[in-house]
Amino acid sequence: MRVAIAGAGNVGRSIARELIANGHEVLLIDRDPNAIKPESVPEAEWLLADACEVSSLEEAGLDTCDVAIASTGDDKANLVHSLLAKTEFAVPRTVGRVNHPANEWMFDDLWGVDVAVSTPRLMCALVEEAVTVGDLVRLFSFRGGHSNLVEMTLPEESPRVGTRVSDLNLPGDCVLVAIIRDGVARAPERDAALEADDELLFIAAPSYEPELAQYLMPRVVRDA
Repeated sequence: MRVAIAGAGNVGRSIARELIANGHEVLLIDRDPNAIKPESVPEAEWLLADACEVSSLEEAGLDTCDVAIASTGDDKANLVHSLLAKTEFAVPRTVGRVNHPANEWMFDDLWGVDVAVSTPRLMCALVEEAVTVGDLVRLFSFRGGHSNLVEMTLPEESPRVGTRVSDLNLPGDCVLVAIIRDGVARAPERDAALEADDELLFIAAPSYEPELAQYLMPRVVRDA
């Protein structure tokens, strides 16, 4: 897979190293000469250019890329790059880095963003996930928030402990995509039963998140 990364700072270079380690071709683009450091990721292609200009993206051969990642520290630049990648060069998949949570609402398909990654939101979610059991935590959004990746660590008192995956009656369009048990991720096999402290990952529409949380949470016993 060929991937273009706009922004060759620490974030862009880190993404590039991970992708290259997984066997992908990577092109790093940055307009700042000080950011062009080929020795830091020698396996990548490097281009000194403005990732928000059509002529620069033509020179980069963006139309040959399978994925375009906008990873600069400027939300405006990330939006423009994503829009150009999608509308002018028909890149199949775009990922936009959100630097400021107040701008997150703009990172949707209208701006050509398939996946928005909000670093502040993700950091907050990971902190919450680390200290809570039984709370539904939103990790990140797909396609501008129409679907989210959410997580819950199943509490011991949940009525779903011991339930087989095939017997789960999840609300709406919610889908269980993975179970993390003892630090190991596994596919949710139909005959597998949920256990207490399982970390469950779901794809869910925002409107169904409260219902999903209620379905997984322990029942509240009220005094008569």
